[in-house]
Amino acid sequence: MQSFLDRILTLNLICTTVIFAVAARLYILPNLPRWKIANVLVPILLLHSLRHLGMMFLTPGAIYAGMPLEFAYPAALGDFITAILAFAAIPLVLKNPIAAKPLLWFVNVFGTIDLITAISLATIFQAPLFMGPSYWIPAFWVPSLLVTHYIMFRILVGDPRLKA
Repeated sequence: MQSFLDRILTLNLICTTVIFAVAARLYILPNLPRWKIANVLVPILLLHSLRHLGMMFLTPGAIYAGMPLEFAYPAALGDFITAILAFAAIPLVLKNPIAAKPLLWFVNVFGTIDLITAISLATIFQAPLFMGPSYWIPAFWVPSLLVTHYIMFRILVGDPRLKA
């Protein structure tokens, strides 16, 4: 029974990701050709600009004592860097989405690798046992970030409006 309880966060992460993916498939992806690029990318970048909240993994009170630093530091710092990059990309996207494309690629690749790394390190070092109130980050926040990274990849790879 305990091994199942240790895996609840994994179940939450997977189920929430599926729900966000279904919502994206139903409401966002079909409308991409009709919407202005900036009207899609700016909300995604604003969402990722909030990744400074990953610094909670370093905050006593937001985590339980014993949080593995091998997980906490890379997760917190990777999220913080992604937040800065995403926020910095917003003015460029609003001014010239085509010129913003290299920065958008960098934000998206860096942010995706950061999430995959954090999920892996959390698993390896059993970080879910120490997440405490910060549990909502991987249970709710990370799935929304994963799905919006996917949407941004779809735009960067396939949208003809971003061709130079």
